[in-house]
Amino acid sequence: MDKDILAHFFPEGLLDWFDITGFESGQDGSIKGFYKIHLSEKNTLPPGYEPSEYESKGFFEAKSIVDFPIRARNVYLVIKRRRWRKKDDPSVIVSSDLSFLAQGSKMTAELAAFLKGAH
Repeated sequence: MDKDILAHFFPEGLLDWFDITGFESGQDGSIKGFYKIHLSEKNTLPPGYEPSEYESKGFFEAKSIVDFPIRARNVYLVIKRRRWRKKDDPSVIVSSDLSFLAQGSKMTAELAAFLKGAH
């Protein structure tokens, strides 16, 4: 499916940083079930770091967050964030700032704002 179409169903900018690596649908106790979309962060070093000084060192453990329902199905985004290690100091690990996530929650900032306004 075209990335431009999919971008309308995800938080803004998500597909700029992540690739879709899997998809599941099933039943989770809700009336219509769920969609679980697996996303892996692209191998792009965050801005402000010199690519020649860092190397990709795999991923952190995947995290599942709740997004807006689609067609009355719950939507879970299973996100694998990448980590980079500084070549000359392996104790320095960097990762991207995922500012589209609501601080301290497991849902997107867009969903958190919607729920806050819904009272």
